[in-house]
Amino acid sequence: MNRRSLCLPCSLALCLSLAACGKKFDPASGAPPSPKVVEVNNGDIVTVQHPADFSLATAGRIDEPSRLSVTGSVTPDINREVPVISLASGRVVDIRATLDQNVHKGQLLLRVQSPDITNAFDTYLKAVNDERLANTAYLRARDLYAHGAISQEMLEQAEDSEDDAKDDLNAADQQLNTLGVDKNHPSDIINVYAPITGVIVAQNVTQAAATGVTYSGSPTAFTIADLSRVWVLCDVYQNNLPQVRVGQQAQIVVDGYPNRVLTGRVSDIGPVLDPTIRTAKVRIDVANPGMLRLGMFVTATLMGPSNQVHTTVPADAILHLHDQDWVFVPAGASHFRRILVQPGILLPGNNQEILSGIAPGQQVVRSVLQLEAVLEAQ
Repeated sequence: MNRRSLCLPCSLALCLSLAACGKKFDPASGAPPSPKVVEVNNGDIVTVQHPADFSLATAGRIDEPSRLSVTGSVTPDINREVPVISLASGRVVDIRATLDQNVHKGQLLLRVQSPDITNAFDTYLKAVNDERLANTAYLRARDLYAHGAISQEMLEQAEDSEDDAKDDLNAADQQLNTLGVDKNHPSDIINVYAPITGVIVAQNVTQAAATGVTYSGSPTAFTIADLSRVWVLCDVYQNNLPQVRVGQQAQIVVDGYPNRVLTGRVSDIGPVLDPTIRTAKVRIDVANPGMLRLGMFVTATLMGPSNQVHTTVPADAILHLHDQDWVFVPAGASHFRRILVQPGILLPGNNQEILSGIAPGQQVVRSVLQLEAVLEAQ
């Protein structure tokens, strides 16, 4: 390849560059052409042909307590969790309930075949016989003492034996009641019932497994949780802890139900910080209307003691785009400007609280649906 062919691409590129500038390059002048300024459209400005067709709304204001928004998850109230325990140890022969099932107080959950029942009933029968014999001996001794045949000491011994036999019988009878055995219809099978109404949140037994307090199996067959009230455990950074206090009101919004706002109260502030992220666990006690499920992620808004002025706009005025929220305000002539805002909670009347971005009294486009076609065109 000769030298001329090497220079040809460079010359061609130079010519194309000069042509792109829209002006011929004059080598004699020795100066490059003047740069041409190209205007770039502003992505935050929307231009419309008939601005009067777009209805506007005036941003309102509300005076409400200061808020701190934190994230958390739904957990059971441990004070409302009750273990289901078979006091008679043995082998499970029948299971009538399973994990995640709603059960009622007194409902049969499982049946256990236990030698403890056999032993307890045997002890009871022996106590009945011993008490009968002791009572007969006491009555005979009392009659003999009345006729002067025995001493008072011998009578007292017979009376003491009768009292001991009664105590043993009462203890054996109480043992049967504790195990849930009907002494009039004895059986080696014991029924285990639900102690409360709730949801089975843990199951530790299977068919033919061992259970009870003395066997190697799990003593807790089930765990039932009353989910009518639950806890919301939130992580609060140490810098925000001064804004949190016990008894403070909290508004709970579940990710799956954004239009449902629940009310709870702070019941505990953890004394120990997470050493990794420096947050404390804040516990909120909240009534469960039935939609809260264990493990759900929620957003909790803690209401502060002092009021703050916040802006309100129609909920339809907010555009959610690229994980950010925007409103459009008049920008003169046929233009609207897009402004980034931080939304708060949803208010009655289809209004939305705005924490930052615009101030009360500003005008915004009432519905972003009116701008939808314009936004798509631009």
